[in-house]
Amino acid sequence: MSARPSDAPPELPIEALMTFLSVARLGRYTAAGEVLGVNHSTVSRRIAALETAMGGRVLVRTAGGWEVTALGRRAVAVAERIERSLRELVEGEGGDLVHSMVRVSAPDAFTSVFLAPAMTALRAEHPSLSVELLSATQRVRQNRSGVDLEIVVGRPQVLRAFATPVCAYALRLYATPAYLADHGAPESVAELSRHPLVYYVESSLQVDELDRALQELPGSPPSLRSTSVFAHVEGAAAGAGIGLLPDFLGDADPRLVRVLDGAYAHPLAYWAVARDEGPRNPAVAATLDAITTYIASVQSAHTTVDAS
Repeated sequence: MSARPSDAPPELPIEALMTFLSVARLGRYTAAGEVLGVNHSTVSRRIAALETAMGGRVLVRTAGGWEVTALGRRAVAVAERIERSLRELVEGEGGDLVHSMVRVSAPDAFTSVFLAPAMTALRAEHPSLSVELLSATQRVRQNRSGVDLEIVVGRPQVLRAFATPVCAYALRLYATPAYLADHGAPESVAELSRHPLVYYVESSLQVDELDRALQELPGSPPSLRSTSVFAHVEGAAAGAGIGLLPDFLGDADPRLVRVLDGAYAHPLAYWAVARDEGPRNPAVAATLDAITTYIASVQSAHTTVDAS
């Protein structure tokens, strides 16, 4: 075998290129290593090999994690083409590009009602895809490292990210008929001050929009509070007071009825956020499409039932 001429460009390490693609999508060496089944030092070594071959930095560390440089964006485009070609080589032309793993962070209620069934349908269509769901009700992350897609409450203020609305809903007031019969139904928002409000622990609220909903209401007497939205539902259903609940949970629970319907509602929306490179990942794009498709089907079914 003849030696490579000394003036020839260095060979591009394919393994390093594909490792870089995973880091570009996830923003963290450790997260990429978990997906690829290698340790942090291996990821670091492969990135260094790629930068040596390309003659420059492909990633730069920021406060929000690893970000892709201009040279790195060229590498991402090439890596994506190679990824598609390798998939075709293994599975034949037209092989399934939706594979590997996708990680989604979302609030509990969204995860249970929308995300879990949507991902079940997605995996039925793409069985080579692994899905990890991380439940969290918190502010949008500024780095999104370690997750491919993040579902948050309210319009996010983010940099170097892709964001799109996926579902509108409202916080409304609910109680059991028995509670209202025993304690009286409030006839105005001001009269809520006589009723325990079942909602989040105020000091633990991390989402501004959820806190604003609380500030719109009068002070509550001692009440049951929890960091879990499902505890809010069960507390209201047990007669602990009037629950401030997402309408898609409260309306679906036969134990509850709306309180001050038409007089109070706090409109909100769920948004999906991904790193800039995220939507170019076939698995992330398919995940986002599966979520919006499932939500549209649920809303359509509810519209049909209401119309009948």
